[in-house]
Amino acid sequence: MIELLDLDKSYDDIKAVNRVSLSIMDGEVFGLVGTNGAGKSTILRIIAGVIQPDLGIVCVDNRPVYDNPDVKKDIFYISDDQYFLPNSSPEDMAEYYEGIYEKFDKLRFFKMCNGFGLDIKRKISTFSKGMKKQISILLGICAGTKYLLCDETFDGLDPVVRQGVKSLFAAEMEDRGLTPMIASHNLRELEDICDHVGLLHKGGVILSEDISDMKLNMQKVQCVFASDADEKNALEGIDILLHEKRGRLHTITMRGEREEIEAAFKRGNPIFFEVLALSLEEIFISETEVVGYDIRKFILQ
Repeated sequence: MIELLDLDKSYDDIKAVNRVSLSIMDGEVFGLVGTNGAGKSTILRIIAGVIQPDLGIVCVDNRPVYDNPDVKKDIFYISDDQYFLPNSSPEDMAEYYEGIYEKFDKLRFFKMCNGFGLDIKRKISTFSKGMKKQISILLGICAGTKYLLCDETFDGLDPVVRQGVKSLFAAEMEDRGLTPMIASHNLRELEDICDHVGLLHKGGVILSEDISDMKLNMQKVQCVFASDADEKNALEGIDILLHEKRGRLHTITMRGEREEIEAAFKRGNPIFFEVLALSLEEIFISETEVVGYDIRKFILQ
């Protein structure tokens, strides 16, 4: 388990991380979402022990990370601005990491590179951005660490490779209990892989929620009522987050379990009633607007 408590980090007069507290549970995929400059990369570097926070505590399995090599053996950090040894090939990087991570599986790395069509003897400097990202991901998976910290992991990957990487993460989680933490500026990238998502803005956490809990406790309904009286009967006592009306068609996002919402709408005897699936983006828009934010202004679509 990774625990962050009241983390602060500033660069001169720029507050990169502002009183951030988060818990990343073992065996779940934690998504850290926010625009460039929201503090995602800084938080990942603090967790990896690359930089030290000005204030606050970060522990991995109840152990401090910074300047602690034993803890760092359990963490592999994939930076958005990737670094490889000068003139190195994937084979060279595998030999390098084999000397750092005792569980690094070099033969598996070579096999996976072949599966992704990556020449292990070719200079990495000649690879495309997406190919370099693939090399970093495969190195991270084959390191055999408990925690994998990924900064903009899917940026630059084509859809087929992106899905392949997500499948690899799922397999590693099931086989050996890998815990990935993925930072991204795009909610849609994380929707089908994350168990829990934290939303950052200007260095602080706006929201940190379990996705399954959010989906169970929030419903989106489209409906048509015969009269205003029927509408009033159906919506009485309902915790409405968003309510849009186009002609006679109502689109309503509300808090509550599905059975509760269906029972309430039966009181209004709607002409038409349908419960729609909510996307992660819609859930976050609804939740953050309640606390005074409009994430459409700062989350890239």
